[in-house]
Order: sequence, then structure tokens, then C-alpha cells
Amino acid sequence: MANLGYIGLGAMGSRMANRLLDKGHTVVGYNRTRSKAQWLIDRGMKWGDSPKAVAQAADVIFVMVTDSKALEGVSNGADGFLAGIGKGKVVVDMSTVSPAVSRAVAEKVREKGADMVDSPVSGSVATLDAGKLSVMVGGTRATFDRIKPILEDVGPKVTHVGDNGLALSLKIAHNLSLAVQMLAFSEGVLLAEKSGISRDVAVDVLTHSVIGSPMVQYRGPFVLKMPDEVWFDVNMMQKDMMLALEMGRRLDVPLPTTAVTNEFLTAARGMGLAKYDFAVMFKVLAQMSGVSS
Repeated sequence: MANLGYIGLGAMGSRMANRLLDKGHTVVGYNRTRSKAQWLIDRGMKWGDSPKAVAQAADVIFVMVTDSKALEGVSNGADGFLAGIGKGKVVVDMSTVSPAVSRAVAEKVREKGADMVDSPVSGSVATLDAGKLSVMVGGTRATFDRIKPILEDVGPKVTHVGDNGLALSLKIAHNLSLAVQMLAFSEGVLLAEKSGISRDVAVDVLTHSVIGSPMVQYRGPFVLKMPDEVWFDVNMMQKDMMLALEMGRRLDVPLPTTAVTNEFLTAARGMGLAKYDFAVMFKVLAQMSGVSS
């Protein structure tokens, strides 16, 4: 059993920390809002008062925060995890951030005699709860081999994709498809609905058809009723779409469906829907179609 730390206990991070507790690991955690982590403390998670305290207490430190700025925030400064790490420790960053920012933080980690990998995941709250999450890892092979058994306690498929930053590149490529698929699904539902087919029948048929990817199967029903707990809101998805568009420009890869879908996320923000799951793009398209959502 490993001595682990977890920084960032949001919807996904908290469930991953809980899963690691279930596997018998010792976990010390930190979250900006302690009250949101109280249920994990009640389950036996130890509390760290800062990212530094978590890094001091753990051998392998997981990080899952919202964006590049947040990663820099929890890593730097007197209370950042860089101030608490030492030789032999490993930072596993599961955030979806700029590959360049992640590489820069990894270099600072190595200056401390530790190592860092970027390790984003494929899946949602539902995938994690079902034990079907897949994990991508960018970093040295030696560190990957060392932490792979721990990562397999998070999800059953763990893949080393290359050097630092490359797992993040793959994650960004992955996430753009989620939003594009959701918009295409919304188009199909609305076309069927305006033809005279009830929305619930259209959703049922489409989610169980050949277009029913795992994401469409669990998120498609959100067009009928949005979840009480937001899994991945409009702002978070647009952050990833912007990372994708930036990569596309840099690598000379046109991303036409990404660009169009990004505009629907902007429209959702303009309609005051930024804090809803990104499936709320359906509502934007429905309003444009003259359909009550």
C-alpha cells in the first residue's frame, strides 16, 4: 500500500481519492474549500493544510486542478507543492492544462530531485464510478513503471504515451471530440424532434444506435434532464477547446468542427449557462431552432 497525496478534490479528484482509500492506500488531501472534502476526511483521509503539507507527507502526490493557472498556483510559492517535495517523490498531475506549462512545472520538480508525469484520464464521473476509467501518462518510462500499479487502482487501462506533455496533448485531442460529438448529437435530436418524434424516443434510439459512443450514452440523456451535480461545465470544456485550437494553429492542423463547437460554448456563456454541464449546448441549439428546451 502506498503513501499518497491528493491536491484538488473536485468532482473527479474527490472520487479518485476515495477510490484510492478503498484500495487501502493512505491518502492525505488538500482542497481550497475544506468543507467539500469533509466526507473524505470522515472516511479516513488525512488533511493537509496546504499543497506543501501534502507533498511533505506523501511519496506520490496526485494533482487535479482546473487549469494552467491553478496548477501554477498550487505548485509555486511558500505553500506550493514544490516547497514540500524532495528526492524520490513523484508528482502525478491529472489536470488538463497546457503541455508547455506542465513541462515547465515538471522541470522545477526535477530540480528538487523528484519526478513528475502528466496523467490525464479519459472518462467522467460515471466512468470512474463504474471502474472503467482509462489513464494516459507522459513522462519517463522508469517513473511510469514505478507508479503504474497505483494508477491501475484508479482505472483498469493505463498507457504510457511518451515524454512529458504528450499525455496532455492526447487528452486535448480527446476532449475536443467530446464537445463535437455532443453538438452533433444535439443536432440529430432536434432534427428528429422537429420532424414530429418525441425527444425522449429520439434520445433513446440514438444513444442505443451505432453513434452511441460511451460519452453519448451517459451524457446524451442530459438533453432530457440536466444532472444535479455538474460533471464538466461550459467554462472547463471551453478551456480545453481553446487549448486544442492553440495546438491546431501551432501544428498546422485545421480543426473546423472544434472551432464551430467552441462558438456554441461561447453562446452558452452569453446566455448565462456557463456553470452548467457542456451538454447545455443543446439548449443553445434548441433556442436557435425555435424549440422549447
